[in-house]
Amino acid sequence: MRITVTGAWGKAGRGVVADLLEHGYEVVATDMAGTTGESATLGVNLLRADLSDYGQALESLADSEAVVHLGNIPAPGHTTAPETLNRNNAANSNVFLAAARLGMRKVVWASSETTLGLSFGPDTPPRYAPVDEAHFPVPRTTYALSKVLGEETAKHVSDWSGIPFVGLRLSNIHRPEDYARVPSYWGDVRSRVWNLWGYVDVRDVAASCRQALEAQTTGSQNVVIAAADTIMNVPSADLMAQVFPEVPLTRPLEGFETLLAIGAARDLFGYAPEHSWRDHVAG
Repeated sequence: MRITVTGAWGKAGRGVVADLLEHGYEVVATDMAGTTGESATLGVNLLRADLSDYGQALESLADSEAVVHLGNIPAPGHTTAPETLNRNNAANSNVFLAAARLGMRKVVWASSETTLGLSFGPDTPPRYAPVDEAHFPVPRTTYALSKVLGEETAKHVSDWSGIPFVGLRLSNIHRPEDYARVPSYWGDVRSRVWNLWGYVDVRDVAASCRQALEAQTTGSQNVVIAAADTIMNVPSADLMAQVFPEVPLTRPLEGFETLLAIGAARDLFGYAPEHSWRDHVAG
């Protein structure tokens, strides 16, 4: 299958391109950043595309059978709040509508954990933990709002077109080289409370994109993608007791398990994260 990957020059995009190539897919890589033409970094040609322009989005997807859409402003604070909302909305809408016009087989795209209520803190605690898909939607930034609106757009475009969409509510992405700084988080349990101490390895992100492409799904479905554990060296039950003692737990917590529930992704397409900071750093 030929797959277009938007945002291919980014942290997640590079991992997704590499994983798809490794598994025998033909990849069309697009981004606004990076060097156009043949890229030793990506292993394929990089095409420049501004997804806020519908024509460029349509051209980027033409002749591909599916798309992994990662081409957004990647987090709050990269630009102004209105620009974040406007640019992400435009990119998401254009890619989704182009996919419908072209009759693509599948759309997999990057939603965000921020749709679930981030940033969490003493004044903005979760309603319960582990946080799962039912905690949606609680956007607290225009970035999160752009993802909430993207999920709503995906639902309707999927209904109109019959194309299955899968939105991945990605946690904070880490590469293996990022794990060296993990011990610096441990001095204060509140240092990473904003996403309930969550993270995800870029290799598991890439695998989740491929698994979502390959699975038989229907409609538009959105699932949390996180590591199986937290990024802290304190058991998860102790973290909750220290920081959120009043927040109810929906079940007993075991060891260092993630507080961003990943069961829905497992049930939908077999997601089973294989990578942890604990493979790189002594706990």
